[in-house]
Amino acid sequence: MRALTRRGMLGLGAGAAAAVSLAGCGGDTGPGRTGGSKGGDSTGGDRSGKPEPTKTARPIGDGSTSFTGKQPHQPSRPVPLEPGQAPPQFVVFSWDGAGEDSQKLFSHFREVAKKNDATMTYFLSGVYMLPEEKRDLYRPPQHSPGRSDIGFNDAEGIAATVEQLRLAWLEGNEIGTHFNGHFCGADGGVGEWSVAEWKDEIAQAKWFVKAWKTHTGMKNEAPLPFDYDKELIGARTPCLEGQENFMKAASELGFRYDTSGVNNQVWPKKKQGLWDLSLQLVPFPGHSFEQLTMDYNFMVNQSGTTTQGDPAKHELWGDQMRDGLLAGFRRAYDGNRAPLIIGNHFESWNGGAYMRAVEETVEAVCTKPDVRCVSFRQLADWLDAQDPQTLEKLRTLNVGESPKQGWKSFLPAAPAPAPRGVPGAPAAKG
Repeated sequence: MRALTRRGMLGLGAGAAAAVSLAGCGGDTGPGRTGGSKGGDSTGGDRSGKPEPTKTARPIGDGSTSFTGKQPHQPSRPVPLEPGQAPPQFVVFSWDGAGEDSQKLFSHFREVAKKNDATMTYFLSGVYMLPEEKRDLYRPPQHSPGRSDIGFNDAEGIAATVEQLRLAWLEGNEIGTHFNGHFCGADGGVGEWSVAEWKDEIAQAKWFVKAWKTHTGMKNEAPLPFDYDKELIGARTPCLEGQENFMKAASELGFRYDTSGVNNQVWPKKKQGLWDLSLQLVPFPGHSFEQLTMDYNFMVNQSGTTTQGDPAKHELWGDQMRDGLLAGFRRAYDGNRAPLIIGNHFESWNGGAYMRAVEETVEAVCTKPDVRCVSFRQLADWLDAQDPQTLEKLRTLNVGESPKQGWKSFLPAAPAPAPRGVPGAPAAKG
């Protein structure tokens, strides 16, 4: 099984982010939570064992994907916050270029998530579903056919990735996209793509998922248990570049969110009709500036572009990422309760320091009271269910700011309408 090649983006000081590329190799992660709380946030189903078997699957196309009904292990239908109710503390763990390789990080983090009542979002790179010998089927915008800055896959790797995607979805997780060739910077990078080129890239990303059986010849393998045209509602762009034109394309294609930018820890709003659920800046222990909530950014600010720096510092570097994420969590949990957005790669950079940091963060936060470790889809569902005025009021809280008089007075009940027939009530008609 070949090691998958991945690339990330570099975050600099507070409020600044500069994109660079870096080759690496990695694996993936998993399952889900949305624990029981007031307001329709409980997850149904047995989370302790294997996913429930699917009902009779209805093949789609060549049988690479299928319709199996409602996704298991989803929260109950979200409802608006009640007057005086504190919002849950949402935390989203997400993975760029999700695929299973010899490191088996996808399967490992699926188990980590299940043990901690979490669901996650996996941004699949479409070329990880395309075998090397069929690389010319990929026609990247502004590049020659068969070009990819992260390579392609082999039959064993595709089969392993399909298995993890299948299990992840059945456990309640979301499958998004990280697109295909991961082109960054100048000379045809995604930051230079037009809206039409983004639409073409998205169509190809879908195609590689919807036709992996045809492209690999593995006709007898079990299908993915979802319709990718309906499953795919959000993405993160390579190196966080090209967000503006991507969002225009995504909005026209019916996407619901984007997570390709840099935000502070405040309540999200919509841009171009999409929820802006971008990565965030959190404290960076040992430094005077804040850091983006992504493993790659911590690495570049610790060991530079060397993926395996000084072994004597690996433990320190992992601790810094973990403690930074936990500081950001506490700042929101004890403050404005803004959702915490975290992004990662299935990589063993610096001796696996960042995988340990993420795992310890999951274990530390996901089972706390009022905490919901959810997918982007689940967070978008909850946001869509809220009264717009409630969200607008939540956005008045700055980073780490809690309501001065407490949550019970922050979101008061709307004035009750005056009963008919009393002074001040509108006169009855007819």
